Amino acid sequence: MSAIIREREGGAAVGGIILTASHNPGGPAGDVGVKYNTGHGGPAPEGVTDAIYECSRKIAAFRECEALPEVDLSAVGRTDFVAAAGEAPAFTVEVISSTEDYCSAVLPCFDVPALRALLSRPDFRMVYDSMHGVAGPYATAVLVDALGADPSSLLNGTPKEDFGGGHPDPNLAYAEELVAAMGLTPEGTASDGAAGAPDFGAAADGDADRNMVLGRGFFVTPSDSVAVIAANWEAVRQFREAGGLKGVARSMPTSRALDSVASALGVPCFEVPTGWKWFGSLMDSAAVHGKTDYTPFLCGEESFGTGSSHVREKDGMWAVLAWLSVLAARNADTAPGALVSVSDIVTEHWRTYGRCFYQRHDYEEVDAAKAEAVMDRLRGLVAAFDGPRDAAGVSLTACDEFEYTDPVTGDTAARQGMRLYFGEAGRVAFRLSGTGSVGATIRMYVECIESDASRLTADAADVLAPFVAAALDLSGLPDLTGRDKPTVIT
Repeated sequence: MSAIIREREGGAAVGGIILTASHNPGGPAGDVGVKYNTGHGGPAPEGVTDAIYECSRKIAAFRECEALPEVDLSAVGRTDFVAAAGEAPAFTVEVISSTEDYCSAVLPCFDVPALRALLSRPDFRMVYDSMHGVAGPYATAVLVDALGADPSSLLNGTPKEDFGGGHPDPNLAYAEELVAAMGLTPEGTASDGAAGAPDFGAAADGDADRNMVLGRGFFVTPSDSVAVIAANWEAVRQFREAGGLKGVARSMPTSRALDSVASALGVPCFEVPTGWKWFGSLMDSAAVHGKTDYTPFLCGEESFGTGSSHVREKDGMWAVLAWLSVLAARNADTAPGALVSVSDIVTEHWRTYGRCFYQRHDYEEVDAAKAEAVMDRLRGLVAAFDGPRDAAGVSLTACDEFEYTDPVTGDTAARQGMRLYFGEAGRVAFRLSGTGSVGATIRMYVECIESDASRLTADAADVLAPFVAAALDLSGLPDLTGRDKPTVIT
């Protein structure tokens, strides 16, 4: 949608209204969200949404035009609506092929011949799961028609109103078919079927903006995914032809893996609130606001969102093509049978930059009052904190509530999540999610930075267990919510 708003014939649109189920379940009981993106293609900033809200409070009546003729939504073309014969059109409805617009926006970002060469290798197999969301037609147009992938590599490519009865959230818990096909357990460890699994796997959510990347028997965390792309920016034509990255950013709950790469590259790394609009202002810093130029720009969220400055939204297919580009570059000179794998690339990345062991624990459908009680207890901890203290065997050395001031627009965001620090290595963040369907979702993000080469391949759950125990003790989450374990761990 961002590409359509920015690049349609006749110039950029004033904005676009998006109806989407995102990554929530579909069908009669599911949610349909309404989003407004402005002319730059990204989510509306605070000033616009606040103004819309104020206008909504003044609405006194609705009017409908019952005689408006039907528009054939199955056929590409324009329909003009006129008030009377001989008059100029009052307005026009245009039905477009969004896949054509998207291909025109995304394919120039990459080296298409190199991608076609990778996908044609006899020792390379991939699978892409659209989870019965809108990604299906795009996967066919991009991966099969443009890049020559085998059509059999596409799973669940037919969009369905109820997403085939599934939950279109591309993670280890809900993308069960892909996870099993890639030789993984729901915990993200290799299963008995890993040896015969494809070399590369990916999944999209319902509206195709989120992505999950997997190797054979290997789970790539979203935090690691964006860091690996940043470290291998030369593999991405879009970045290479512009002379390299000028800026990167991550949401606050995302691990600090990207920070290490940015430091090595000598480019600024921004920590922003959750929500893509905060990335958009950084991308438009020079072109729109006349400030420092951070484009080309790369950004990501731990919630399986990755994007760049080709549009102003996260873009799941772009992220998958970026990963395929990294694989293509690393295998440009390898002989058949000597494929550099996803796990090879990630473990090499850890040896270079250190590993951010990372997990997200989701407590879904929590009573809203109980969820707020957890956050209030953490705010009390921050207010009373006067120095290091022991918590379940580790030392809490600092804590705060994340607030942000946009360096480009000056917009501010308060109460964006609680952060607990355990020395330089350990960090746990808590926030309430606004994307669930029922009640409140408490998300607990746990990370530990490790540079000891002997521990880089340790089990993440074991490494993070002390920080999980400390965070649960400090937050009182089990007692306040009655939950003894999370709904999902990713």
